[in-house]
Amino acid sequence: MRQDFSKSRRQGNATSERKVIIRKHRADYKIVLYMGLLVMLGLILLFAISPYQIARLNADGSTLSQSYYMIKQLVYLGIGLAAFIAAAVIPISFITKYKNKLLLGAIGVCLLLTLLGVLGLPPALCFNGACRWYDVGFGTFQPAEFLKFALFIFMASFIAYKAKIGKLNDIQDTIVPLAVVLIVAIVLVVLLQKDMGTGITILGCLAAMIYASGMRLKLLAAGLAALGGLGLLLIVTSAHRMERVMTLFNPGAASDASNYHIEMATVAIGSGGFLGRGLGNGVQAFGYLPEALNDSIFAVLGETFGFVGLLFVLGLFVALLLRIVKVAERTEDMTMRLLAYGAFGWIATHVVVNVGAMIGVFPLTGVTLPFLSFGGTSLLFIMATLGIVYQVSKYTAHAPLTTKEPDASTDSRRGIGRTRHAGSRGYQRA
Repeated sequence: MRQDFSKSRRQGNATSERKVIIRKHRADYKIVLYMGLLVMLGLILLFAISPYQIARLNADGSTLSQSYYMIKQLVYLGIGLAAFIAAAVIPISFITKYKNKLLLGAIGVCLLLTLLGVLGLPPALCFNGACRWYDVGFGTFQPAEFLKFALFIFMASFIAYKAKIGKLNDIQDTIVPLAVVLIVAIVLVVLLQKDMGTGITILGCLAAMIYASGMRLKLLAAGLAALGGLGLLLIVTSAHRMERVMTLFNPGAASDASNYHIEMATVAIGSGGFLGRGLGNGVQAFGYLPEALNDSIFAVLGETFGFVGLLFVLGLFVALLLRIVKVAERTEDMTMRLLAYGAFGWIATHVVVNVGAMIGVFPLTGVTLPFLSFGGTSLLFIMATLGIVYQVSKYTAHAPLTTKEPDASTDSRRGIGRTRHAGSRGYQRA
């Protein structure tokens, strides 16, 4: 089977196209390997610390079984694997064909949640003044993750199309529409749902795509400055965000409640030492550390497996991210390339923000650690995103695609030039 792609190079306002052929070959199975190792480690941690969490809930009147969290996470994992397989086999052209409907559907689901939350109607689920979830019976569904995935598809397809027709740096046709879509997403997620973490992830995903697309550095810098100003405005106009920032820069001036979480996280990591306390021997994860199964799972890792364990986990994430970059750099089609870079930005932002919060470098934002934190919606859409990258890896060249012709446009930092493609056997070895 052969897949045809168009190759474009901008020269001034003109666009020239050249047809190349890349044979479909074996996918990059290391992506599945690294993802599987992270998921298995998350299940091991969940098995070790969930009994105490269940006992604490049962002491307050619940009647949960000892395997409650494990069963739920296994169900979530099954759904996530189904999403990974679907994203890996459904043609990307089919997915991007419905990008507008996907985005509108995600916006509609978020707006409906806000309306139901204001009216106090089910299935909207609100906690601490934030309505971020739908109660779906067995668990919860977070529409912000759906919106993040829809934006991921839309932005990659939109930016790639504008680059193809030579309007990537056009303010009216490209920059303004992107800004409008981004502002709508920020309003829905950060203002209405009070979810700064998801907003940061969206920006990280978009930034990776824009950089890879080759947008002019001046426009990129102006965009980053505008986003920085918007982020600062959202922080200073929110009391709880200001308190978290105060906790980061001046812990002594923050309230005990806001300072407690980060203190317990750093104690957990520090108490693990070099090799950790071992499974089931921790202290912080069994009563002191908030959100031990979710946002604080990195601190639990540190207490359980120590410095060596944390290095191993971070090494797995780095290896996964490098495989994604390798796929992106060797992909001919611009849409596929931006999808891969968007996945890189998505996962990298999650890891950096979560780990940074646990070691006291960033304020707490409620961002999960991919594949390790307990939960379903985040796992579902991150696995679907990796499924897309896995499909893209079937259409890569032997070597990174870089511009070599002297007359190639200098507007793009990721220009596409002549490459070596998979051989007659129809696949390449990774």
